[in-house]
Amino acid sequence: MATTRGMSEQAFFILTALVDAPLHGYGIVGEVKTRSSDRLTLRVGTLYGALDRLTGERLVEPDHDEVINGRLRRYYRLTPDGRTALALEAERQAAIARVAHRRLGLGFAGEASS
Repeated sequence: MATTRGMSEQAFFILTALVDAPLHGYGIVGEVKTRSSDRLTLRVGTLYGALDRLTGERLVEPDHDEVINGRLRRYYRLTPDGRTALALEAERQAAIARVAHRRLGLGFAGEASS
């Protein structure tokens, strides 16, 4: 499970990519790029290293394998622990953003201005 210091941006976006459905590696890469508004582009080696770590932490798990044009595609899915870790991290990040917005006098979406 995620610690109070937070998870890496890569892990956050990989978990976010898997919220709706299992995806294979290139599907995750594309979803991460989209969800991060093109700020984060994962290299395949980086992705599979992160997936190994997330699998070891039981935040994701293999879903199924499929052969397409003679190539094996392994699909990964978010586990219940992964969903919980992602929700906790999203709340942690939102709390940090609220502090900065208050200090800057900007207000925060969904929050009454004081």
